[in-house]
Amino acid sequence: MEVFKTDIEIAQNNEMKHISYIAKKLDVAEDDLEMYGKYKAKLPLNLIDEKLVNQNNLVLVTALTPTPAGEGKTTVSIGVVEGLNRIGTQAVVVLREPSLGPVFGIKGGAAGGGYSQVVPMEDINLHFTGDFSAIEKANNLLAALIDNNIQSKTRNLGIDPRTIVWKRVMDMNDRALRNITIGLGGVTNGIPREDGFNITPASEVMAILCMAKDFEDLKKRLGNIFIGFTFDKKPIFARDLKAENAMAILLKDAIKPNLVQTLEGNPAIIHGGPFANIAQGTNTILATKMGMSLAKYTVTEAGFGADLGAEKFLNIKCVSGGLKPKAIILVATVRALRHHGEAKKEEYNTPSLERVEKGFDNLEKHIENMKQFGIIPIVAINSFPSDSNEEVQFIIEKCKSLNVQAVKSDGWKKGGEGTVELAKILVSEVEKGENKFKPLYDWDLPVKEKIATIAQKIYGAAEVIYSKKAEKDLKSIAQLGLNNLPICMAKTQKSFSDDASLLGRPKDFTVTVREFEYAVGAGFIIPILGNMMRMPGLPSVPASEGMDIDNKGVISGLS
Repeated sequence: MEVFKTDIEIAQNNEMKHISYIAKKLDVAEDDLEMYGKYKAKLPLNLIDEKLVNQNNLVLVTALTPTPAGEGKTTVSIGVVEGLNRIGTQAVVVLREPSLGPVFGIKGGAAGGGYSQVVPMEDINLHFTGDFSAIEKANNLLAALIDNNIQSKTRNLGIDPRTIVWKRVMDMNDRALRNITIGLGGVTNGIPREDGFNITPASEVMAILCMAKDFEDLKKRLGNIFIGFTFDKKPIFARDLKAENAMAILLKDAIKPNLVQTLEGNPAIIHGGPFANIAQGTNTILATKMGMSLAKYTVTEAGFGADLGAEKFLNIKCVSGGLKPKAIILVATVRALRHHGEAKKEEYNTPSLERVEKGFDNLEKHIENMKQFGIIPIVAINSFPSDSNEEVQFIIEKCKSLNVQAVKSDGWKKGGEGTVELAKILVSEVEKGENKFKPLYDWDLPVKEKIATIAQKIYGAAEVIYSKKAEKDLKSIAQLGLNNLPICMAKTQKSFSDDASLLGRPKDFTVTVREFEYAVGAGFIIPILGNMMRMPGLPSVPASEGMDIDNKGVISGLS
């Protein structure tokens, strides 16, 4: 049986190059870098060139509906950039930053895997350059200002504490903080009220950072954050508390994208990190434009399956940022197709052509969905040791019957060597120029029509129904003048439907909008389908239990 090194062992055995060397590959001068040690640096926003953004090529990496452990979008994104550079095509990968909660919980880090990783792996998965901390502090500054105003006798805005929707955040999985009571202990400690914590990636500040076009736009969006209502039913925003400038000060460095490197010494930009099941699930517009300003090919990914991350990337981020992807790589794994073919968790690594054939319906729907955006996807079969040749060949032939190219991607095991074929196919597809991106809906359509478009065309739902609470929320959305905002669905990542147990390609199902949230600053409306978790909990055996650090500062057990 072949023995494989762990991700952290591979990363620690890699000889990194000084970040100034990586910057030279992008024609960025050392004086333009704001260095964080030898291997990390911030990139100034003046390097973004809109003319080059329009000239160069953007590639989105997405996936089929994933298993709980994910299917390797980040690994494929990094791998294909290694492959592109091997065939002489200048390319940069642009990714989201990992959240500490999943790192110490069950999912692990988000720096890729095997021989398709970004490094320094430990730094990226831990505190990195402090962006998440800055976002957390900006979020919690607003929370403190809200409670201070409620307590104030001289500048009180009359905020009704029962209507406050703004929560505090921390970047850790801590279920005990989901619902709390604050302000206890006497009149000097504030006004008692119910509150709670979200995980930092779920903060609207994170979403705003990822949607901002420049620093002025960042401040405007921060000021537009909706807080709640006064006792006489008037809406209150962060700008009413004069919070936006101070919040922006805390984000003055966090707004700048971070430059690191891949294992093979190619440039990687990592910036922002919203979850895709409750937010837009993709890195910042600024980081994507930075990549497109500095390299011929920019490869980026969007979280979870294409029904979530890709749909939001294409309908929200691309429209807002004026971006037009030239190609989409749709990641599939044999183990995920077995999962959708009703294999149990302990059977994910057991070859079964029958289950793969049955589970292919899920991948086929995602292929159809990407075609609706005017782009024929390339299916990358992210290789696992348990894959059988028979299963892989079935996927390739089945995709061929749908006029879609499918190719094995072996970046995890071989790095760029294992993704050269994928890279060549990608360049060929882009150079053909046949893909013409188009969003799925017009932002100016009625809210219910936009939701129906996503639910029916992307999920395959027969009908959308609304609770009484949702209908009431729709009236508030209209009163606040938010009808022309795009839709950011909050839905389980485990199914096309809002029922996590419905695998494969469910049909004739109904989705229920339970309620709405509105991220006015980020610029989208959030229909809540089912009970969405904004503060995850730790598993019974957290990943943290397997981690260690020795006297020399060498970390083990991080993945």
